[in-house]
Amino acid sequence: MNMMTLWHISGWEFAALALAALLVGFSKTAVSGANTVSLAVFAAILPARASTGVLLPILIAGDVLAVLTYRRHAHWPTLWRLFPAVAVGVVAGTLFLMWAGDGIVRTSIGAILLLMTGLTLWRRRREDAGAEDAPDAVTTPSGRLKARSYGVLGGFTTMVANAGGPVMSLYLLSAGFRKLGFLGTSAFFFLIVNVSKVPFSAGLGLIDAHSLLLDAALVVFVVPGALVGRWAVPRIDQRLFERLVIAATIVGGVQLLLR
Repeated sequence: MNMMTLWHISGWEFAALALAALLVGFSKTAVSGANTVSLAVFAAILPARASTGVLLPILIAGDVLAVLTYRRHAHWPTLWRLFPAVAVGVVAGTLFLMWAGDGIVRTSIGAILLLMTGLTLWRRRREDAGAEDAPDAVTTPSGRLKARSYGVLGGFTTMVANAGGPVMSLYLLSAGFRKLGFLGTSAFFFLIVNVSKVPFSAGLGLIDAHSLLLDAALVVFVVPGALVGRWAVPRIDQRLFERLVIAATIVGGVQLLLR
């Protein structure tokens, strides 16, 4: 794999990657979906496909910190509904990566994110989102169908570009999750999904000794980002929280389309 090592990266490039790693920590404990900006930074500095392999262990580090912070707020019925569909999406994403070029991958995911954002905004205008910390939307037929649809797309996008965060953010918002339930459920979801992606990424040559060396230098920056996010969450009201998540999703989708 044509992978840049730590010694091939300039000081400014390393600073940008470190800032992106810090943003990963913040997104995992505060505004999920904001790490699509990190995805864009990594892909701009490193080879696009290789960047997904470097970013994955950094995302896992953020997931661990998020689980430690919000583990009591996870809604496991939602998670169990999602995992089978996500597995299908991960396999589909692996097959897609075997033949698709970077341009096709970016355009496809960007279009999906923007389409889902529009759908979520439309749905939220038609129905009042629930106010429970543990919504029961997954127990209805329409809720199960929605969980499967978002699960497949989430698995697909997280495999091909580590961009599953915005997809699952839209699903959790549409299901009526409040802040802590949202963060706790997404923390466990992405820890489990991202760890399960490691063998696939290694098999595709996206994770190797060079990528792990760069990860070792960058992962330390995830911690302060997570601490800032944990500090910020109680100070963000629910409506602002939802707007920030949707805005981060739109920014991520546009970035993927324009890169």
